[in-house]
Amino acid sequence: MTRTDTRQHFRGDGVDLAATSWSPAGPSSGIVVLLHGGGQTRHSWQRTGERLADGGWRVHAVDLRGHGESEWAFDGDYTIDAHARDVSALVSRLPEAPILVGASLGGMASLMAQSANGSLARGLVLVDITPKARPEGLTKIHDFMARGIEGFDSLDDALAAVVAYNPNRRRMPRAAGLRKNLRQRDGRWYWHWDPRILAQRENSVEAAAERESAARSAARRITVPTLLVHGAQSDVVSDDGVNDLLALIPDARHVEVRGAGHMIAGDDNDVLSGGIADFCSSLRADSAEHYRFSRTEHFSSTTGFTPREE
Repeated sequence: MTRTDTRQHFRGDGVDLAATSWSPAGPSSGIVVLLHGGGQTRHSWQRTGERLADGGWRVHAVDLRGHGESEWAFDGDYTIDAHARDVSALVSRLPEAPILVGASLGGMASLMAQSANGSLARGLVLVDITPKARPEGLTKIHDFMARGIEGFDSLDDALAAVVAYNPNRRRMPRAAGLRKNLRQRDGRWYWHWDPRILAQRENSVEAAAERESAARSAARRITVPTLLVHGAQSDVVSDDGVNDLLALIPDARHVEVRGAGHMIAGDDNDVLSGGIADFCSSLRADSAEHYRFSRTEHFSSTTGFTPREE
C-alpha cells in the first residue's frame, strides 16, 4: 500500500506545534495522534506512524511544546496542564475525534486532556505511564536530561549517554540516528528541547505526589476505550501502578511487553506498533471485533500481539 507523508504545523495553546503526518492510500479509518515522551521528539513514532497509515489511518505525530521543531513556550510553562491544553487545542482543529496515543509525558497530557473533555477522543492509549510512578525511574529520567544540558562534544558522546541510560536495550541506536534529536551550536551538540522544562517545579521528582493525585482524579473520569501498554522491565511503571490504573479505569485493557523498559518504542518498536495498530482497528466504526481484548495480555518480539477473546 502506498502512503504519503507531509510536514505541517498545528496550533496549540499559544504555541505552534510541528508534526509529521501520514495519509493512507485509500479511504481513512480515522485519525490517530501520536505524542512522544519528555526529552524526545515526534521522530520516535516514525515506524508506528507508517504502520498505522499502511493500515488505513490518517496519522499525526506531534512535537510537544518546547521539543523538536515546535515552539518553546514564551512564558516557560511546561506543566502537564499546559501540554494538555495543547492536546485539546490541536484536537479541536481536527475534522473528527481521534485516537490519542501518548508515551510517558505525552500519555499523561492525553489523559488530562481527555478527562477535561470526555468527547475529545474516541480512544486512549497510554504507553508506560500511570498516575502512580516509581520515584527512582523519575529521578533517572531527570538526571539523564540534566546531564545533557551542557551539550556534547560529538554525536558519539551523545550516543554514549543514551547507552548509559539504557544499557540493556536490545537494539542500540546509531550516532547518526540521533541527529534529529540534537542541534549543533558553537561546535557542540545539544538535545533539542527547552532546558526550562527541568526548572518547572511541577515537573520535579518532589512534586510526584501532587501529579499522582491529579492524574488519579483524571483517570476516574475516563470513559473511552483505553489501552495501557507497559514495559515489563520499566523503572517508571510498577505492577502496583498498573493495578491502580486498571482500578481507576475499570474498562481499560493492559498489555505487558516482555523484554521492554520504559522506552518501549526504542526497545521493541515493531511489537508496540502492532499492539497499537490492533487496538486502533478494534475501534473502527465498521469493526466486528470491537474492543474484545482480554483484560491483560502479555506479548514480546517472539510471540507478537495476539489478543484473546473474552
